[in-house]
Amino acid sequence: MSPDTGPLYLGFDLSTQQLKAIVVDSGLKTVAQAKVDFDGDFGARYAIHKGVQARASTGEVYAPVALWMDSLDLVLARLAAAMGPLSMGRIAGIGGSGQQHGSVFWNARAEGLLKTLDPQRPLAEQLAGALAHEWSPNWQDQSTQRECDAFDAALGGREKLAAATGSGAHHVSAIPLVRMYEAKLTCRQRFTGTQIMRLRRVLPDMYARTARISLVSSWLASVLMGALAPLDIADVCGMNLWDMPNQRYSNELLALAAGGVDNAEALRAKLGEPRIDGGGSMGAISPYFVSRYGFSADCQVVPFTGDNPATILALPLRPLDAIVSLGTSTTFLMNTPAYRPDGSYHFFNHPTTAGHYMFMLCYKNGGLAREKVRDALPKPEEQGGTGWETFNKAVFDTPPLDMAQRDGDGDGRAKMGLYFPLRETVPNIRPGTWRFTCSSDGSDLQQTSDDEGWPTATDARIITESQALSMRLRSQNLVHPPRAGLPAQPRRMYLVGGGSLNPAIARVIGDVLGGADGVYKLDVGGSACALGGAYKALWALERKDGETFDELIGGRWKEEGSIERVDEGFRDGTYQKYGSVLGALEEMEKRLLAEEEHEQGHGVDVK
Repeated sequence: MSPDTGPLYLGFDLSTQQLKAIVVDSGLKTVAQAKVDFDGDFGARYAIHKGVQARASTGEVYAPVALWMDSLDLVLARLAAAMGPLSMGRIAGIGGSGQQHGSVFWNARAEGLLKTLDPQRPLAEQLAGALAHEWSPNWQDQSTQRECDAFDAALGGREKLAAATGSGAHHVSAIPLVRMYEAKLTCRQRFTGTQIMRLRRVLPDMYARTARISLVSSWLASVLMGALAPLDIADVCGMNLWDMPNQRYSNELLALAAGGVDNAEALRAKLGEPRIDGGGSMGAISPYFVSRYGFSADCQVVPFTGDNPATILALPLRPLDAIVSLGTSTTFLMNTPAYRPDGSYHFFNHPTTAGHYMFMLCYKNGGLAREKVRDALPKPEEQGGTGWETFNKAVFDTPPLDMAQRDGDGDGRAKMGLYFPLRETVPNIRPGTWRFTCSSDGSDLQQTSDDEGWPTATDARIITESQALSMRLRSQNLVHPPRAGLPAQPRRMYLVGGGSLNPAIARVIGDVLGGADGVYKLDVGGSACALGGAYKALWALERKDGETFDELIGGRWKEEGSIERVDEGFRDGTYQKYGSVLGALEEMEKRLLAEEEHEQGHGVDVK
């Protein structure tokens, strides 16, 4: 089929601060894109800052749903202009993603209003009457401590909640809201189940008017389809309501959120059953968009998913592959067939592959912590230096764990440390810097005093190692040997974010985490989530019987221009050396957690 006449696929990403749209052809080539910046385009109208409004007295953070309606109209107008000679009518399928954990509360009029949209009038004017609540709680919200405590207790503790739902209840951060915005932290603090529970309590009349609850992803799909769309099988896992082992809603947690066993079925009806198949069509696009923007009436809407699941579709990420996002905070993602939950991290169903999961770790202390170490080093002599030159040299000049060959003294002792300018989530340890040493096999762990510390330059290597060691510790049971003769490790390591450009960090990632086929810098532009949605639409509509997402997209995806090999990855001997001290890292964390618990028990302020 000619590229000038073949089908096109549209992907959306409704994030906290923007709505992006990207169009690809069947060969995965991007042919057009457009975006709306919420603050820049609508900030004055909706009195928002970085896409949301916040109420410091309660910790609430929320977005006006009408803002998203206006943004959808505007982004499609811009996309139609950006398409140039390409026709909007060639778009055969639409997929997309939405910020996870957010929710939209529809009233009983929603279904009728969605079906009868007038293309001569904007969405916001028509759909305001479809909402039971004009606000959508945002993932940064901090108002649900009471509900998080209840969710933790419901099944007998945080670990049991994680075993059942893939995630523990994520509690109030110690970071002020303004700092969260400035740092752009990615740790997802507010799951939807606790939000529903709180809103039922504080806004009972609103909850009673609610006929249906959408996630942000299914809300966007609903508007495009002109009908209420089901929740996605991956995005539903970000609610703390989905029973992962049994792949159904948890009756106990539904009852908790709904206010009693007698109310659980009513909440189940408000949520609707999720769509199990991540592919296929949910229905044709609404006539509103056909008349207003020139879509074909045959254009199909496929299941939308959450922003994190969509990220792993932008590669595509194959089993045993891992992504490390090296921004202000750090996020670790893996595609794995193993379900081994823990209260400190997250498991979601894979958005396209039944029986597979997306494993996710979120760390607050990523780039901020590395920058603090960098700033303590001597400033570079050359004009215009950033300080990373000194940091990187220190990393390269320091051997793994700083176990240099000593004068007749063997390998010396391994150095390890934790560097937390902010209270960390994984593990939940207070701010501070701690330095330890241990034997090369991880035994004889000893904390060093400030007087016994090591040179500042050594910290550059140790902080980078400690961040990678934490990821390895928590993912070690999810990997297996990628081929005969190798220890268990990821197949490939992909790096994204600002830190992916740093050769010293890439080297340590390879040293510690391995990567049998190498470490790669990934660049799919700034629209990975939207791209994942477009790829999902393509697969959903062009797949053959039994053809997986990895098979179809992987066969068409071209690495040239998207990835660059930045490190060889697995190094025999070095990788095993780090494996020997994982137990020591775990012991470090346990000691510090126990120390904090002891101090809290004696009334010591350990913020």
